[in-house]
Amino acid sequence: MESLVIFGGSFDPIHNAHLRIARAASLLLNADVIFVPAKCPRWKTPAASTEDRLKMLRLALKEDGSPGFSVDLTEINGIEEVNYSIDTVRRIKKKHPKAKLYYLIGADQVNAFDRWKDPEELAKLATPLYVSRPGYELKDENLVRFNMRRLPYDKSGYVSSSDIRTLRSIDVPISVRDYIESHKLYYFNKLATMVSAHRLAHSISVANLAYSIARKNDVIDYQKAYIAGLLHDCAKGLPKVRMNAMMKEHFPDIVDEMPYWTYHQFIGSKLAEIEFGIQDETVLDAIRYHATGRAHMTPIGKIIYESDKIEPTRGYNSMPLIKKCMKSYYVGFLKVLQSNRDYLKEQGCEIDNRLTKQCMELYLGEK
Repeated sequence: MESLVIFGGSFDPIHNAHLRIARAASLLLNADVIFVPAKCPRWKTPAASTEDRLKMLRLALKEDGSPGFSVDLTEINGIEEVNYSIDTVRRIKKKHPKAKLYYLIGADQVNAFDRWKDPEELAKLATPLYVSRPGYELKDENLVRFNMRRLPYDKSGYVSSSDIRTLRSIDVPISVRDYIESHKLYYFNKLATMVSAHRLAHSISVANLAYSIARKNDVIDYQKAYIAGLLHDCAKGLPKVRMNAMMKEHFPDIVDEMPYWTYHQFIGSKLAEIEFGIQDETVLDAIRYHATGRAHMTPIGKIIYESDKIEPTRGYNSMPLIKKCMKSYYVGFLKVLQSNRDYLKEQGCEIDNRLTKQCMELYLGEK
């Protein structure tokens, strides 16, 4: 008997956990997977347009390359103001009368399933299939009442579309990330109001270079390099008065010690936390010291430092340094740091802060 898994959702945007779960369902149940993007979800209003969500879904499936994945456009093309899952299931059952149907849902929808339209009929036509979420308590009554089946898969990782939209995560296919970037969706709307177009272009270039270096070097947290790179200069557009006020409020211990040109890195880490909800200390630390460097920098910190100095739009031939960073982010960092030191000496500039002095003392042996 043919088996089909129906996977509905707003996919705003689709992310890698969606794909990992769909792939697991396909392999464990010997089933094809039908993605059914919703035009007007009942429980939420999508942040991206229907067209953008559909294009990202198609890009993700093409990049993933898993066999047996397809997209059903009935809800997208329908004239109904509200789409109900039961109508989709009825139609697919009519088209595939002999197939064994499953309806894939998230753990949150297990508890809300009794509030869906005609849930008993839906459960009879297509077995509700769910994936457990660590720490999420499921309603036993619904599990029994609707004969729900648990998908024995726990490697999807916790990823939510809301985290993608706010830049707290970037666990999406590269093609989807590039689409978000080129069409300035989600987090770009806020970032574009904070920095100039020129600064935004620089930040995008740093983010992509940092991501490539981190991934090429098999850095475990490589996705965080993109987030830190994109936000590293988010405070650059602030007026001087506000910059001074925020330094006194959030960094009173160093406001009188550090030169003004360094303020944006400290304030940038605070804005990443306040405006984008970034709580990951690896990301915040990389932003906080990207301009000065410091002693004992993290791998992501080193990668953001070097990427900021050598990204291609800087206006000089940085390709030799980029190649070194791609081969070894650590060796590349030392070369970039040395190059920065040599540039300062050529310009007759003195190092004016202890963080850079400590950084060069540790990594270059200079006092």
